[in-house]
Amino acid sequence: MEIKIGVQHTPREITLESNQSTTEVEKLVADALSGESRLLSLTDERGRKVLVPAERLAYVELGEPTVRKVGFGAL
Repeated sequence: MEIKIGVQHTPREITLESNQSTTEVEKLVADALSGESRLLSLTDERGRKVLVPAERLAYVELGEPTVRKVGFGAL
């Protein structure tokens, strides 16, 4: 799943591909925003961790990855 994270006072967003489920990511975001944890911690598909301070979260966008078309052909 593709996850985009907006961080306050930062012009670029963080984009990562994760094997975590949508419900799992939603729970982690809700916990971070409710104050239960001070960091939003997500793991990408290569096992790397992304840590974002909860007070700096602007938005989190969840979606399916887009399939890139390669080659030539009629659309």
